[in-house]
Amino acid sequence: MAVTVNTNVSAMTAQRYLNGASNGVASSMEKLSSGLRINSAKDDAAGLQISNRLTSQTNGLNVAMRNANDGISMSQTAEGAMSETTNMLQRMRDLSLQAANGSNTTEDRESIQKEVDALKTEMTRIAETTTFGGQQLLDGSFGTKQFQIGSNANETIGVSLGDVSADSLGIHKAGGSAGTKLGTVTSTGDAEAFGKIVTGGDISVNGSNGSEAVTIAANATVSGVAAEINKVSGDTGVTATAEVTTTLTGLAAGETGTLKIGTDSFDLSGYGDNVDRLAKDLTDKGYQAEVDDNGGLVITAQNVDGIMIDGAKDGAVALDSEVAATAGYEIVAHAQLKLSSPDGSFSLTNADPAKDVVAEITNKAISNVNSVDDIDVTSASGAQDSIAILDSAIKTIDSQRADLGAVQNRFNHTLSNLANITENVTASNSRIKDVDFAAETTNMTKNQILQQASTSILAQAKQIPQSALSLLG
Repeated sequence: MAVTVNTNVSAMTAQRYLNGASNGVASSMEKLSSGLRINSAKDDAAGLQISNRLTSQTNGLNVAMRNANDGISMSQTAEGAMSETTNMLQRMRDLSLQAANGSNTTEDRESIQKEVDALKTEMTRIAETTTFGGQQLLDGSFGTKQFQIGSNANETIGVSLGDVSADSLGIHKAGGSAGTKLGTVTSTGDAEAFGKIVTGGDISVNGSNGSEAVTIAANATVSGVAAEINKVSGDTGVTATAEVTTTLTGLAAGETGTLKIGTDSFDLSGYGDNVDRLAKDLTDKGYQAEVDDNGGLVITAQNVDGIMIDGAKDGAVALDSEVAATAGYEIVAHAQLKLSSPDGSFSLTNADPAKDVVAEITNKAISNVNSVDDIDVTSASGAQDSIAILDSAIKTIDSQRADLGAVQNRFNHTLSNLANITENVTASNSRIKDVDFAAETTNMTKNQILQQASTSILAQAKQIPQSALSLLG
């Protein structure tokens, strides 16, 4: 090997290894100080990219878990308010049943109505003031909101809340006297004393569950129309009944005639002027009957084509909304078609525009809500009607509470799944990005020894050119 002064190759080699060892020690110190294997892209470019994606996912999952918890909290707030609303509806139902009892006077029912009115007011107040984070929940403005429960776009769970105020809960109803007077007397015989539709044809019943075609035969009575509509009630959610409410007045001793409802007959001559006994006999047969403040007998019957007094030519007895036939031998109060749905609005439409069958069977083919706010228990009939309204309202609330319970359970399962994913993704990210202290400490110790050795060798290598001085003598 040549002896040179200008170039010390040995020193350069020692310095190169010293720089490498120093860089290794510095890198190890950085990793051990930060706890990360990847501190910059130069440490592991591909690993840094993967780690950042996993970090984004983990951060998103953590936010999603907070969102799901907010969804649970909001659902619990809404359900708590609905629970109290249900309690009030149940109380109103109890009061309605109490008011329907014949032992109550008008004053008694008016007192009951005062509590009913107070409960209705409180129902609406709860609906208008139940909020979560400043957001109205139960006044109908909430609609459907999406809760972000994933780390990526459009990973959502929808929550829907409806209006639970007193004027929005109830039963949807339609029906009434037909425009062409279904029920016009066509004969003086008992079998045909009640009216029949003229044309007949197909109609469509459009309910919350779906639409179904119904064929109405010519000469069908109101009870026959109701029976046809009820055949598809499971598919439409709309039920029908033939119902008549009338007031019998003028019952007196020596009265003649026979009161006929469905297949039941009541000989009026056997009652004299005892309206209360007639009311009891009607009630025993399953009809609704109550003596009003004027001494009239209010009678309500369902699933019949009407109420008739036969042979009352010389009597003073009468029915309101009556149609007289054959010079007073028959007095008729016709039933009306009553339609209802607890699940939502509905309508009747003609299948053939040339045949207005709907107008022949009812004067109201589009439903409206008979709401809790409309409940009036100051009469027995009003108390009876309120029970159906309250049953429908309770059903609506129960349905919404069931939906909230289901979504709360879904949120809980989502939280469990998110926690599991977060754990596994974090572990994966750790394996990529975090430093192995045992391995890195060993590596740093090795580089420190090499650094010391290189420093020592470099010092010796710098002495090599001095050997050239000995050649100069």
